[in-house]
Amino acid sequence: MGRRGQSGNGGGGDVGVLLDTAVRGVVTAPEEGLDLALDTGASLLAASAGLWPAVSRAALGHADTAVGRCWSAGWRPADLVRVVRRDLKPVHLALAVDLIAAEGRRHPAAVLDRRWQEQLRELEAVVWWPSDEAYLSGFAQRHRLDRFALATVLLELLRSWGRLPPIAPVGPAPGRAAHSAHSARAEQRQRGPVAGEPRMLSRIRALLAKAESTDFPEEAEALTAKAQQLMAQHSIDEALLAVEGADPHAPGALRIGVDNPYEGPKTMLLDAVAAANRCRVVWAKEFGFCTVIGFDADLDGVELLYTSLLVQATHAMQQAGARQHLDGASRTKAFRQSFLVAYAARIRERLTEATERTTSDAAAGRHLREDGTAEQLVPDERLLPALKARTEAVDHEVGRMFPKLVSQRVRVSDGEGWAAGRAAADRASLRGRSGEIRG
Repeated sequence: MGRRGQSGNGGGGDVGVLLDTAVRGVVTAPEEGLDLALDTGASLLAASAGLWPAVSRAALGHADTAVGRCWSAGWRPADLVRVVRRDLKPVHLALAVDLIAAEGRRHPAAVLDRRWQEQLRELEAVVWWPSDEAYLSGFAQRHRLDRFALATVLLELLRSWGRLPPIAPVGPAPGRAAHSAHSARAEQRQRGPVAGEPRMLSRIRALLAKAESTDFPEEAEALTAKAQQLMAQHSIDEALLAVEGADPHAPGALRIGVDNPYEGPKTMLLDAVAAANRCRVVWAKEFGFCTVIGFDADLDGVELLYTSLLVQATHAMQQAGARQHLDGASRTKAFRQSFLVAYAARIRERLTEATERTTSDAAAGRHLREDGTAEQLVPDERLLPALKARTEAVDHEVGRMFPKLVSQRVRVSDGEGWAAGRAAADRASLRGRSGEIRG
């Protein structure tokens, strides 16, 4: 009775120490001792029934520190959620989004960069609970957990985040976003229907969405072709703006999740799209993501096109069906691995051809308008040197961010899968109608 009669501050302080001790024990526990550390920590927290509101407030306060430490170590909201999705359960994922939302109260939108804000929107990270004291009770009710089960989930999540190493940052942490000349110009140019997005990218997004949804291969080919044309032209326009001194920003980076199954071929596909758009890819297999390095407008296009092509490749691969050896054993995995490797290789060829052709047209003064029509302009001698300089700048940034890189091969063991993958890439990619890019 004496403990329950303590003031909120006193009880909260005791609970805070208890929580810190439980988290530290779980984070530092070796795998063979983890179950014991979890049971001990969760039992201590769950036993504080009369102080459960204080436990809730302390948990959110501790999570603020844990999440903020991850931001300082180079992680971003989508990264933390990806780690949880790969290693833990849906209930941990729901808790992770809530803790990110709670920590986000410390940072007004003005101090977050564009991609950070986009990630929070995609995660739907919002504070839904009426008070911090009521959070854990509300979460337990939503997910039908008792106090011990919820305490276990909390400790498991904080262990997962607490053991993450520092990684190369791909943008400023909250509060450190610089208002560059690029961002100032971006705010002034015409926007599409997606908040903060140039109208050209909105047009590309719409084309790719149609390519994914159509049941007619020829239509998908033409739509994807047009999207790549616009991406290449957009990159060229950005390069010329940089030459004029209106856009003197340096290369940036973003991270894109690449998960099993077939993570190797998926990475090859991302690398193919990135290379065709003057970007570089570095794969962090242990964390399930790739870092894409390039200039901002190119990065946006790479993410859009890769996502679309992956959808199309997966659909085509599933249509190709399962495969069996003569003895009846499954060879579907080998077939699909080879299918995706071949798909990525053929996409690389076709996208590279398209980029080279669009660049040649631009150097000759032929400019592709946003609506898909062309206009003849005076050739600009600065274009090719500008594009070369941007490629060199990207390579330099890769060396700075990742001074120690190794290459990795992806094996192909199914000839039928390889042939089917190349055929699917031909259908999904750049064989367009009259007036469009042809392979």
